[in-house]
Amino acid sequence: MSVMVRVLRRSGAAPKMPPAFARLWGAATVSALGDGAYAAALPLFAVALSKDPVVISLVSVAMVLPHLVVGLVAGALVDRWDRRRTMWVADLWQALLLALAVVAGAVGALGIPALLALAFLLGVGELFFDVASQAYLPDLLGRDQTLLRRANGRLRGASTAAGQFAGPPVGSFLFSLARTMPFLVDAVSFVASALLIRTLPPAPVPERVEGRGVWADAREGFGYVVRDRLLLGLALRPAVGNLAFGAVGAVLVLFAQDTLGLSAVGYGFLLAADAVGGLLGAMVVAGPLEKLLGTGTALTLTAVVEGASILVFGLAGNPWLAGAMFALCGCAMATTMVLGWSLRQAIVPGRLMGRVAAASRLVALSAGPLGALLGGWLASAAGLRTPYFAAAAVLLTMTVVTMSMTSNATVKAALESRVDG
Repeated sequence: MSVMVRVLRRSGAAPKMPPAFARLWGAATVSALGDGAYAAALPLFAVALSKDPVVISLVSVAMVLPHLVVGLVAGALVDRWDRRRTMWVADLWQALLLALAVVAGAVGALGIPALLALAFLLGVGELFFDVASQAYLPDLLGRDQTLLRRANGRLRGASTAAGQFAGPPVGSFLFSLARTMPFLVDAVSFVASALLIRTLPPAPVPERVEGRGVWADAREGFGYVVRDRLLLGLALRPAVGNLAFGAVGAVLVLFAQDTLGLSAVGYGFLLAADAVGGLLGAMVVAGPLEKLLGTGTALTLTAVVEGASILVFGLAGNPWLAGAMFALCGCAMATTMVLGWSLRQAIVPGRLMGRVAAASRLVALSAGPLGALLGGWLASAAGLRTPYFAAAAVLLTMTVVTMSMTSNATVKAALESRVDG
């Protein structure tokens, strides 16, 4: 536990955010900017090399694939390593990859196979950074739930602002100047993030069972999530959410054009509405809502809002109403993430934090591709509105199923019985 937070808690004073968090926040913002820029630049580079839709989609798949293929192992390794070092090494790894991509592009060696490898390896670096940062934050803040909620709200807000608002336009603009220019700028951003991370206070390396392999450690983390009623509820909600939102996202551009009558610019504004809602949810709504209702009830309310807003979105014929519902859904989603992450970090033992974070991400992300396939099939079989109705039904049903798993009483019991080790 952070020494400062421990002293303030014993004295009865309200704990304050340690100064080191500002540096972590800055590093996360810079990393998010880089992530957003290359996330926009990689597909553009692929389109410049091939017009095959399958090839273009493979780039997006390659960026997400590390979370599904090596996520559990990454969590186990993060729980064996110095988490601060893992973060800055992951940043330098991504910087090195991007620098090599610039060189390969300069000599004409950056074809589709190399681009897919680059996307996958960058995804590996992003995975290790994200899991290590989620595991490091509770050590920095003494597992204080209020501080964790504030910190996660700021981190999520920075991710939205830098990764969704600033990053993609920056990446697209730089690509218009030179194809490899975004990679060069992104490499510099990751070096800057690594330098900031190096200045953070060290965190203790968790103890582990001698002689036990990495895969056994990974299974322990996954089993810990599955066996704990509250953690399972916290993992199931984003999993079902990704199933639903995967179905919605698969046909969103068609729904926006054919049903709402939006142009390409209007579609961009629709996506921006979701990001604005997410920014408000993370930085404005999460804290007051938790204080007013308690964490468990707040999580239930945001789940209901997600389902209801998607239902109204699917019924909408007016683009203004649709945009408002998309913003409301984004707000509820971001609030859910901030509250869920903070609660998990407050109750999970430090030695398991990396594995639990990775296992939770694996459960959450696995349902997304299935949702996309389901959304496409439903739209072709029963019309463009059908995926939205199905998504709303799934979200609201899961809300009922998990309501008792993440109730205020369950949250209170978990916080009272938590173990610091």
